[in-house]
Amino acid sequence: MADWKDQLPQAARTYIDGQRLDEVECIISDLPGIARGKAVPASKFAKQSYFHLPDSIFYQTITGDWGEAAGEDGFIERDMILKPDFTTASAAPWTGDWTLQVIHDAYDRDDKPIPFSPRNVLKRVVQLYHDKGWKPVVAPEMEFFLVAPNVDPAQGIKPMMGRSGRPAAARQAYSMTAVDEFGPVIDDIYDFAEHQGFEIDGITQEGGAGQLEINLRHGNPVKLADEVFYFKRLIREAALRHNCFATFMAKPIEDEPGSAMHIHHSIIDIETGQNIFSGPQGGETDAFYHFIAGLQNHLPAGLAVMAPYVNSYRRYVKDHAAPINLEWARDNRTTGIRVPLSGPEARRVENRIAGMDCNPYLGIALSLACGYLGLIQQERPRRQFYGDAYEGDGDIPQVMGNALDLFDEATALHEVLGPEFARVYGIVKRAEYEEFLQVISPWEREHLLINV
Repeated sequence: MADWKDQLPQAARTYIDGQRLDEVECIISDLPGIARGKAVPASKFAKQSYFHLPDSIFYQTITGDWGEAAGEDGFIERDMILKPDFTTASAAPWTGDWTLQVIHDAYDRDDKPIPFSPRNVLKRVVQLYHDKGWKPVVAPEMEFFLVAPNVDPAQGIKPMMGRSGRPAAARQAYSMTAVDEFGPVIDDIYDFAEHQGFEIDGITQEGGAGQLEINLRHGNPVKLADEVFYFKRLIREAALRHNCFATFMAKPIEDEPGSAMHIHHSIIDIETGQNIFSGPQGGETDAFYHFIAGLQNHLPAGLAVMAPYVNSYRRYVKDHAAPINLEWARDNRTTGIRVPLSGPEARRVENRIAGMDCNPYLGIALSLACGYLGLIQQERPRRQFYGDAYEGDGDIPQVMGNALDLFDEATALHEVLGPEFARVYGIVKRAEYEEFLQVISPWEREHLLINV
């Protein structure tokens, strides 16, 4: 791999230009979206075209235990072959030396993609679109909280101290003063993003205390998922420099809004370059309605992917900026599916269901898979909703156990995402849920201990 540096993106080449590259972090996303891999000296990386990790990294729960997902052969821990995708090479500017990160793809010994690797799942779904002559385009929005350091899980999470010396205030959506409170952290986020070659479309204050949102430019789903994967680490590192934590929990603070990863979708006809959601005269097409119907019909069964933890379901509360149903409407943020204001060329559909705690590869893959089924099966949506959707009934699962039951039965979704992925994911998440059920909460001790 003597010429591997020639394959790097411009931002990575600029970062190491004139410097002695010390280390390369060879990474891959596991099911929760945690970066797994190896850090190797740059001199060694230049001599290797792949490295190995055991496939058991995809059987591990968020607590470090293991789901019984290995299959009929048992827990063998086979080595995967991880190959670098040099287009993903990115700086790690928070390190003390000159370090690059490179995302790798996972293959088996027959050079076939590992089906339960999240990046491979998204690639599979994107390829299904390409096979139909379509190019999916997405734009994710990332919400997160900057909070005070929390080293005791028994204590509640509190907002961080702003530069004024006061805790971050809630109910200050879009306030520039509130954004200024986090100025030093945001400055580092911008600096790190520039070094990594990422383009931020904007940063805004959201409704929660210390809650921010970063919007990314629309583009290729795999590339955007890579960026969200990188951004989570980037933001955490920027926060730690300023004595605070960045958290992507769906609902970190009681009585505050949760954090979402809204996903905007449009579909381009590869041959014509036209948005298939808009007709020749600029009107909405059948494909536009089929895609919306796919989200309405299949998101309930896929919610376990977009809301992957018990905490995720605390976000779906009336009047707390998260949807409780899958109604669709134009320019209405109370519905689960929103059509933003735009011209015909930029017509898109926004999925407001996904939590920021989901794996970005899997969240985007699931959303595209639902829309794909709507397109292929030519499904029809419910009538457009008018008014406040919080006044209606909820139509999504409210607890993780119910969501997992629906996911286990969703054979159509399994075929799009990959049956082996669906099998492994369902087993791992069921293990996490059952482990949670063994934990007795403070609420139970307070209200049930001597009252029932």
